[in-house]
Amino acid sequence: MVEIRRPIQVNDALEKVLSQVIPLEAEEVELSKSYGTILAEAIIAPHDVPLFNRSPYDGYAIRSVDSIHASGSNRILFHVVGHIGAGDFYHNELRENEAVRIMTGAALPYGADAVVMFEQTIEKDNTFTIRKPFRYLENVSLQGEDAKKGEELISKGQLIHPGVMALLATFGYAFVKVSKKPKVGILCTGSELLQVNDSLQPGKIRNSNGPMIEGQLARMGIEYKSYGILPDHLEDCQNLVRKALDENDCVITTGGVSVGDFDFIPKIYKQLNAQVLFNKVAMRPGSVTSCAVLDGKLLFGLSGNPSACYIGFEIFTRPALQKMMGNVRPFLPQTKAVLLENYSKPNPFTRFIRSIYSFDGNQATILPAGFNKSNAVSSIAKGNAFMVLPSGTRSFKKGDVVDVLLLGYEDGVSTWNL
Repeated sequence: MVEIRRPIQVNDALEKVLSQVIPLEAEEVELSKSYGTILAEAIIAPHDVPLFNRSPYDGYAIRSVDSIHASGSNRILFHVVGHIGAGDFYHNELRENEAVRIMTGAALPYGADAVVMFEQTIEKDNTFTIRKPFRYLENVSLQGEDAKKGEELISKGQLIHPGVMALLATFGYAFVKVSKKPKVGILCTGSELLQVNDSLQPGKIRNSNGPMIEGQLARMGIEYKSYGILPDHLEDCQNLVRKALDENDCVITTGGVSVGDFDFIPKIYKQLNAQVLFNKVAMRPGSVTSCAVLDGKLLFGLSGNPSACYIGFEIFTRPALQKMMGNVRPFLPQTKAVLLENYSKPNPFTRFIRSIYSFDGNQATILPAGFNKSNAVSSIAKGNAFMVLPSGTRSFKKGDVVDVLLLGYEDGVSTWNL
């Protein structure tokens, strides 16, 4: 007898998944190896940045009071008494109408409170003249204007990207405390599957889901182990899934999640006594996406159809893995764009359409990436976004504004509603 499955909404399914996520432990890594990890502690500034008043330009450090009467008809003369390069310091205090030649980033000398850029002067020997007054602290980069000692610079749970690495280096973090990355096992099912280097045979297809998921995990910087193609024998399949669970923090299977004669994944969940969170979602493609939990570890049963498998990973597996790492922004970035062509297909369930998103500096636009059935591969290769069409809608027209989820971006959002 065929099992009657009742679909749940995308947000409800996602909530069930995330409620089961167990955050991983923290570890210290070298700063140079921290890219793509998640901060396991807040970063507090141990000192001001800049640490001193400094010059943002190449020019001359002066006392602003000496420039008060400067004008086009009354040029004020300054005597150059020293030179400061970045990293150097002038230890004498400036006196009346004295100046120090100063390079970008160098600390202002004692008594100086303004900087005159070279192009604002007329130079002669060791003197120069100016034709305008300079205000107190004009052209000065002030101590602490970028960050104050004791200020929280980055909160726990943020992704470490190159800008964060620059900040960490500024404050002397040679090592940084981050959340460990999960280990993920990948298993593909289907008697029709061939290895990538196999010759095609009647009724057979090459396994594209395995390499695709490996790429999706690699894009997240997550370690994975491929267990190959599951055998068409229930007990052997169960043993291999059990082995993958023992060796990893999360297991992803592709295919075998429907209700056909050789769809073993639901039977494996049952025999392992795994708690099934859901086995049908009100979405297209990917409605047969399933998820179960056993001993605190998540098992994602993704569709055997490539597009449905790809979307199931991005909508459910990706945020779960991000939450395991403590990421407070686990979801794909969401935006809106103008549709460039009519789309008349009805949407009884929430529909995710592989699409091409563009922004020309003025307007964001979106266009379906071609053939968009659940078994499509070409649209995955071409697309860089999902167009999200709500359930119960149809007949979107060129010029309509639609919701978009962006793919391949290193940082996401904390919440979104589908």
